[in-house]
Amino acid sequence: MSDADRQAPPGDGATLPAIDFSTFVMSLSHSVLVHLGDAPDPEGTPSVNLELARQTIDLLALLQEKTRNNLTGPEEHLLEQALYDLRLRYVEVSRAKG
Repeated sequence: MSDADRQAPPGDGATLPAIDFSTFVMSLSHSVLVHLGDAPDPEGTPSVNLELARQTIDLLALLQEKTRNNLTGPEEHLLEQALYDLRLRYVEVSRAKG
């Protein structure tokens, strides 16, 4: 699939970034932040859903396990750092709610 195929259809006013591993990891990371209440949901209101946050963190961990030794250095670093940051934030939010 070429970069042109990954863009939004012409005329809708939106241009989407090319999809690659880093974009995928960042998208999942953003979902965790939404579920932790650190970013607004699609309706524009922050809300906390620890179960969905944990599930998405677990999905990133599974991705890390299944892609081990198949990532570039920067991809591996991005995934490791994202998991570290998200796990730390998850603990902070869950302690504050408990």
